[in-house]
Amino acid sequence: MSETALTELLHSAVTAVGGTERPGQVAMAEAVAEAIDEGRHLLVQAGTGTGKSLGYLVPALAHGLEGTAGQSDGRVVIATATLALQRQLVERDLPRTVAALQEPLGSRAEFAMLKGRSNYLCLHRLHEGTPQEEETGLFDVFESVDSGPTSKLGKDLLRLRDWADETDTGDRDDLTPGISDRAWSQVSVSSRECLGASRCAYGAECFAEAARERAKLAQVIVTNHALLAIDAIEGAPVLPPHEVLVVDEAHELVSRVTGVATGELTPGAVNRAVRRAAKLADEKAADSLMTAAETFERLMELALPGRLEELPDDLGYALMALRDSCRTVITALGNTKDRSVQEEDAVRRQALASVENVHQVAERILEGDEFDVVWYERHDRFGASLRVAPLSVSGLLREKLFTERAVVLTSATLKLGGDFNGVAASLGLAPEGQREEDVPPWRGLDVGSPFDYRKQGILYVAAHLAPPGREGQREDMLGELTELVEAAGGRTLGLFSSMRGAQSAAEELRGRLDVPVLLQGEETLGELIRQFRDDPGACLFGTLSLWQGVDVPGPSCQLVVMDRIPFPRPDDPLRNARQKAVEQAGGNGFMAVAASHAALLMAQGAGRLVRATGDRGVVAVLDSRLARARYGSFLRASMPDFWYTSDPAQVRRSLAAIDAAARAESR
Repeated sequence: MSETALTELLHSAVTAVGGTERPGQVAMAEAVAEAIDEGRHLLVQAGTGTGKSLGYLVPALAHGLEGTAGQSDGRVVIATATLALQRQLVERDLPRTVAALQEPLGSRAEFAMLKGRSNYLCLHRLHEGTPQEEETGLFDVFESVDSGPTSKLGKDLLRLRDWADETDTGDRDDLTPGISDRAWSQVSVSSRECLGASRCAYGAECFAEAARERAKLAQVIVTNHALLAIDAIEGAPVLPPHEVLVVDEAHELVSRVTGVATGELTPGAVNRAVRRAAKLADEKAADSLMTAAETFERLMELALPGRLEELPDDLGYALMALRDSCRTVITALGNTKDRSVQEEDAVRRQALASVENVHQVAERILEGDEFDVVWYERHDRFGASLRVAPLSVSGLLREKLFTERAVVLTSATLKLGGDFNGVAASLGLAPEGQREEDVPPWRGLDVGSPFDYRKQGILYVAAHLAPPGREGQREDMLGELTELVEAAGGRTLGLFSSMRGAQSAAEELRGRLDVPVLLQGEETLGELIRQFRDDPGACLFGTLSLWQGVDVPGPSCQLVVMDRIPFPRPDDPLRNARQKAVEQAGGNGFMAVAASHAALLMAQGAGRLVRATGDRGVVAVLDSRLARARYGSFLRASMPDFWYTSDPAQVRRSLAAIDAAARAESR
């Protein structure tokens, strides 16, 4: 496709969605089209306001229509990390773009959304009920619904019954308002628990199967990082064959793939498998599993958090007992009689799913793969768990994602320390320009942002503060925070590295200043963001969700404060293992792992400030290490190019001037 034709298509799409065409968007669309045509990979950083969704949608749709529906040639898969972006693509951007491009392309592209099976309502569960466990003491929720529900769970299930008759998709995210995880678990199944369309009485009406069929006929499929990871890890294809993959919010991909590749054993999950197996397996097999579960639970009561570089003997014996007894139960359940009876099938599938999961994780840990990390974790509420995760997912991504298709990865934050090589390495790609035998070459492109960051924002580093320690309240930081918020007249988004820090700061400022201070956890995140947006004098304090999930343009957010550089926890077993592995290979483990993690979060956090062309404000980092430490320049180079200062008096004057201008404008 010529650049002229592509530019005309992009113009039509931008007009259709009511946007403004930007040079960075045009450059991105041309680069995406070139990467697809040449079968190359592209890493493209597109700052806030670029319009990156259309920057890849237009060339993707044009390419998709070159193939035939139902064939891999031309099909494009778009994977995102967040529900918000999936909904934006499917409900707003794609319908308008498809309509706008239908005439110039001479055909209408079909698109579909595809998620994991547990995201869809299961009609068998809804109508036949959930296999219950006597030990739980749960009432029969469906009988309660029929006789008039009084509990929240019963009311939710009654809503679900009514909704099942109305919905075309069965997609949980289409149910508004939403329901609890507990209620949804009563009417959904995992892929392991599913009976299969051919054996289920409701197979012909199955929402999950209908979504798969729609995806098979579409030129563009929108999915999430988790399903993309499952497709890569499990071997059995979940996504239809496709020629092009676009990964949006690509800075999240490694984390999401790691999450899917992580196994976990808890006493609760093991005991649940025991209860389910006891109903179906023979007494000897069930008793063996129960004994193994009791031994495992006793060990977990004494477990201390931390990495297990070698398995202790007692844990090894407990895991062998679990593995072997699970294998016996799986054999017994596989031979259960009356498999044609639907209700017994559902109970058997649920029991098998629980036991197979315990068997799989126990066996994986016992195998002792040198590329796995095993550790104990302890949660104040949920107790101890035993976890196993890959030391790196780069090899997996390299083999499964980059060898057979063109891949476009995009985000507002892909350049760390000024280049793409750090992110590329985490994805399994060699440095830019270096040829590889099995993987097509890749190119990095930064299309910039329509915002003039040096005129719209200030990066202030409080270099006079003492470096933060691991424990204890930082009185000098709280004093600095108070003065900054006062100068700004509120209007502050506080990004903290821990919930304890956010709570302490909120408590202190509520006593020191007459401004509303909203705190994450005191209300739903959506409601807190709404209140923050509607009250320009308010502050909003919180942790990780706020670093990446807040979009509040205008005068309500004119000061973004980071209490410290967000390095990973020093006791994080997986990151420590990854850092050690880099060092053993001759690299700088701290920079490759800890500093890169912090750089990514700081880039995302700083991006909360300027969300529109009229926004003005300050990003304040209350950690002197950003100015003094050797790695400080790497972190600053990963953030938007704001005007830089470490002068406290200057930043207070600037905040006061910005506040005065906002007040004058609101009159």
